[in-house]
Amino acid sequence: MWLLPALPLVGAVVLLLAGARSNRWGHLLACATALGSFGVAVGLFAAMLAAPADDRALSSHLFTWVPVADLGVDMSLTVDQLSMCFALLITGVGSLIHIYSIGYMRGDPQRRKFFAYLNLFLAAMLVLVLADNFLVLYLGWEGVGLASYLLIGFWSDRPSAAAAAKKAFVVNRVGDIGLATAMMIMFATFGSVSFDDVFGGAAGASSGTLTAMGLLLLLAACGKSAQVPLQSWLGDAMEGPTPVSALIHAATMVTAGVYLVARANPIYELTPTAQTAVVAVGAVTLLFGAIIGCAKDDIKKALAASTMSQIGYMVLAVGLGPAGAAFAIMHLVTHGFFKAGLFLGAGSVMHGMNDETNMRRFGGLRTVMPITFVTFGLGYLAIIGVPPLSGFFSKDKIIEAAFAEGGVRGMVLGTAALAGAGITAFYMSRVMILTFFGPRRWAPDTHPHESPASMTGPMVLLALGSVGIGGFLALGGRLEHWLEPVVGVEHHALAIPVWAMTTITLAVVAAGVAVAYVQYARREVPEIAPPAGALTTAARADLYGDAVNEAVFMRPGRALADTLADVDERGVDGVVQAIPRGLGASSQRMRRVQTGFVRSYAMYMFAGAAIVLAGALVGGSW
Repeated sequence: MWLLPALPLVGAVVLLLAGARSNRWGHLLACATALGSFGVAVGLFAAMLAAPADDRALSSHLFTWVPVADLGVDMSLTVDQLSMCFALLITGVGSLIHIYSIGYMRGDPQRRKFFAYLNLFLAAMLVLVLADNFLVLYLGWEGVGLASYLLIGFWSDRPSAAAAAKKAFVVNRVGDIGLATAMMIMFATFGSVSFDDVFGGAAGASSGTLTAMGLLLLLAACGKSAQVPLQSWLGDAMEGPTPVSALIHAATMVTAGVYLVARANPIYELTPTAQTAVVAVGAVTLLFGAIIGCAKDDIKKALAASTMSQIGYMVLAVGLGPAGAAFAIMHLVTHGFFKAGLFLGAGSVMHGMNDETNMRRFGGLRTVMPITFVTFGLGYLAIIGVPPLSGFFSKDKIIEAAFAEGGVRGMVLGTAALAGAGITAFYMSRVMILTFFGPRRWAPDTHPHESPASMTGPMVLLALGSVGIGGFLALGGRLEHWLEPVVGVEHHALAIPVWAMTTITLAVVAAGVAVAYVQYARREVPEIAPPAGALTTAARADLYGDAVNEAVFMRPGRALADTLADVDERGVDGVVQAIPRGLGASSQRMRRVQTGFVRSYAMYMFAGAAIVLAGALVGGSW
């Protein structure tokens, strides 16, 4: 089990220490370690399948990490049904992204360093999902944050990339405070941070304690998974190389928050307040990201907004507890395939278009990039939920689970999820039409061409996953049964037949496609985006997420910091410094007495003797 994170970690260490000498073979080592880790994951999966259904979890104690009086934390790993889903996705999709990067990063002078960071990303994410306690999870959590910082800012000579990396790092630190504080509460309440002790003792904790832990863990999840209100870093993260975008959005990082909430499901089951907060964040974010995606002309930023929205679906579903957690993981797995394929497809388009990302300068690429067109198209059909592709099975189940909650809550959540499906169909159809259809709007010096096999090969495999993985997982409730020992399963009846709900969803999706077709396929697309209404303008500005953060958090925070600094400087430091200043002033005055002249000292001695004599005479005694 320890080989899962160890292999890519060793690859990262070797490449970072070997230096420039590894430029010729570093990418091969990185791919080999990623594929080796995938092989280990497949072997462990086979071992789990061979075990009885109720005894499939595997554990491995490596060493004692924190041996202190009241807190003992072991470096231990656990593979259960939930973590195995993530391990296979991380290593499988991650390996394909590694292979794709061979062609994409060819010619980059720092290619071996890029592959070292990719390996580090995989290792950290695997530690996160394999941990059997929150402190080891936190180790992987921070490792993912570090790796994302290094990869987003890989081309740090570009000011925009350096700023994006710093922004992602800082925003995620806000969320990390939530996880760190939650662990403090766990230790104070249960005397431990292990999953078994925390979840086993949760029923005996007060509702206030459980709610606090649930909300703090949600804050952490919002940071890593780019959910409102900590979503502002995700769009800027597109400044990194495209394989980084695929890795962050499909197999690592943004899925970490979903994993955390799913893993902490025993806590959320006992605190309705925190559970409601989870579904509210998911519902808001899925609409938030979808609206932003409608207005982005940069192909990567449109896909980034799409990720924000799709992760919102997962957070909404996992917040429903046993009624939706399995569907959240199903959508996470299917999304890992079609979103990785979409990002790699976008990278292929950029590779053939001199790194151009503005879709208004694309058009007609289907004829010159046929493999990219087909693979990207299959990912597009999967994400909008066209049957029988993967997204149809996972997203529709989330919409059904939301409506099945019943009452006002179910109607609000279900309507939000259904509206998100329609908007997703619109903006993804917009991406497809602007990129591959219509007249050619290329610059005169641009000569689009298909990408090399090292890039198209992984795209083909991901496209196949986009087609078939959803049906495979949904057949006979296969994934639900697999995850039941960890997240539970609970079915609520819909107010209408399932076929009717499916028909309504597909009608909404078709409407979104039709609107996009009318607006972008039947009208001329100007090279420069025309002036727009208030909503489109807001969407182009990411619904003013940065402005809100600046107004609500940054400026008041800076004012508070300036005030505290002033109090410290004039108050605390003033009092402390007053004493030495007073002593210094007294010393300066007393120094004047020390003249160094003998006659002055003789005079002082005479004057002193006279004073003593006078005192004696006045006192009447010699």
